[in-house]
Amino acid sequence: SNVSLIVYIKQREEKLLEASVESLISRVAHLKNALHSFIYKLENEYERLTWPSVLDNFALLSGQLNTINKLLRNEKTPSFRQQVIIPLLLSPDRDEELAKLTEQRVPVFSHEIVPDHLRTKPDPEVEEQEKQLSAEAARIGPEVAQKQIQTLNKLCSNLLEKLNNPRDDRDAESAAIRQNKPSFNTADTNALVAAVGFGKGLSKCRPPGPVAPGHPGQGPMMSGGPTLQQVTIGGGSGQQQGMGPGAPQQQGQAGKMPSNIKTNIKAASSMHPYNR
Repeated sequence: SNVSLIVYIKQREEKLLEASVESLISRVAHLKNALHSFIYKLENEYERLTWPSVLDNFALLSGQLNTINKLLRNEKTPSFRQQVIIPLLLSPDRDEELAKLTEQRVPVFSHEIVPDHLRTKPDPEVEEQEKQLSAEAARIGPEVAQKQIQTLNKLCSNLLEKLNNPRDDRDAESAAIRQNKPSFNTADTNALVAAVGFGKGLSKCRPPGPVAPGHPGQGPMMSGGPTLQQVTIGGGSGQQQGMGPGAPQQQGQAGKMPSNIKTNIKAASSMHPYNR
């Protein structure tokens, strides 16, 4: 009775394993077909491919992967890690059935191929890299490692916070910074307005120096005679000092201003914005 019970349990486990493997193979085949279809669209129909269609394909692939994960985590599914695969027959000759099952990827099942396909450990290069990383990790003390972990976590948290903040908040902060930071000098602006509007801080007479004599045939404004900068309305003495030697007729008429200069001064006064 005990022997028959053990045989029954083994047969039941074998049937359950076969059913689980067949279900897994079917799910993987569906996933493979979906991948082939998506890759074909990307390579041949990319001009007509739209973004919603790409998202639909990704959603299909994601759903199929989740289905496979649920199948592997199911309580009724036996643990495939506890199963051992033993090669019963090795041959250097081509196996058509094996090539058909593997879609021509594995045409033979020889001593050269078996170690790669039935490997349960990483490749030697990967194992060597893991050893190097483990040795480097062992050289770092626990305190240093903890500090590095905290620094990395802080950087990641700051980066995630910046990425999660809405763009509007960042724009508002940038606008507030630009508004709070002045881009002008109030004192310079007031001095410029006072100089333009009221002449504050401007020189009333031309700096002292020789005046070039005028050429014959030139008018009073083109000669070395008095100009707007040379004339001071305060009195006759200032007028006589501002007039150069190129205008002897004006020197003889003390206290009088040439008519053309009077006309220019009146026109300038009438055009000033505070006299309108």
